[in-house]
Amino acid sequence: MHEIEEALAPSNGIRLSSREWVGVTVVTLVACALTPRAWSDDDPGSGASGYRVPHELNNDYWFFEEVVERGVAEADVVAFGDSVIWGAYVKKDETLSGRLSSSGVRVANLGLQGAHPAALAGLIEHHASAVRDKGVILHCNLLWMSSVRHDLRQEKEFLFNHPELVPQLDPWIPCYKASLSERIGNVVRRNVRFLQWTRHLQYAFFDHLDVPAWTVEHPDDNPLARLRMPIPLPTDTPLERPLRWDDRGIRPQAFSWVDLDESLQWQEFRRALRVLRDRGNRVFVLVGPFNEHLVTAASLPSYAVLKREVVAWLTDQGIPHAAPAALRSELYADASHPLAEGYARLASMLLAAGSLEGIK
Repeated sequence: MHEIEEALAPSNGIRLSSREWVGVTVVTLVACALTPRAWSDDDPGSGASGYRVPHELNNDYWFFEEVVERGVAEADVVAFGDSVIWGAYVKKDETLSGRLSSSGVRVANLGLQGAHPAALAGLIEHHASAVRDKGVILHCNLLWMSSVRHDLRQEKEFLFNHPELVPQLDPWIPCYKASLSERIGNVVRRNVRFLQWTRHLQYAFFDHLDVPAWTVEHPDDNPLARLRMPIPLPTDTPLERPLRWDDRGIRPQAFSWVDLDESLQWQEFRRALRVLRDRGNRVFVLVGPFNEHLVTAASLPSYAVLKREVVAWLTDQGIPHAAPAALRSELYADASHPLAEGYARLASMLLAAGSLEGIK
């Protein structure tokens, strides 16, 4: 009898009835739904013409959505692409969007470093739904079709950028070896706003760590105090040293260009384009300009065929586009990134041709 009384004695545990559990569940779900909506980062520059996603927040897709919303509100046109649009070798006002904006067309820089077409399609589909009935520049970087590896079709594992954004199951990406649970987790996260917001807190305030891991490394610091800190801002200095490609020691390369009809990246680029157009956007595609001076004579004909086929498809689909000739050699930092003067010349060419008149 004494043992039974001990077992039934009051403890520090909290026992809830079924009705109380329902109440707790409802309150928790409401908090999870409303907290991200109520949260606002103190970053008034987001979306402005001279702005770009801070390097530290390159994988923070919750924050990217904020940048998209402000860009849609403040700019005439938005520009999607990889680091060519982002501007890895130039200051933020020397990017293509910055150069176009200085001429009077307000262009928001929605470039993301490492956003190959498979990632870009996922980014646009799941994190840029605010872009509707808008003028859009969509950059097509043929570098992502320069080999089977860049095209994500090799069987050997290849650790590419932004794996959370790519299709997790269909189409199947051979070099993507994530476990099934990881793939399912990525799908859930992209559809649950609260999970995106908690990931944002990790990137913006906790050195890319979750709170328990951060407190282990900072036992004497108050994690709540971190939330009062300003989020990272884009620096006005180039991410990489702005040197011309041959001064970097880069030599002409023989690229193994893929067949366009078999290309996974081309398939995903078309998906990105389709999503944008289905949302009523007026899309202008910019192809390149790739640094043809870096391509060996042996592989240049294959590149020319690939570029010609891309342009032919865009023409057949009635999609406004430009595929300018290569810039001068000294205006490139590598295979696809222009330097500051290169962006200036590219912007001048687009404006002189009236390329953006139909999408503003």
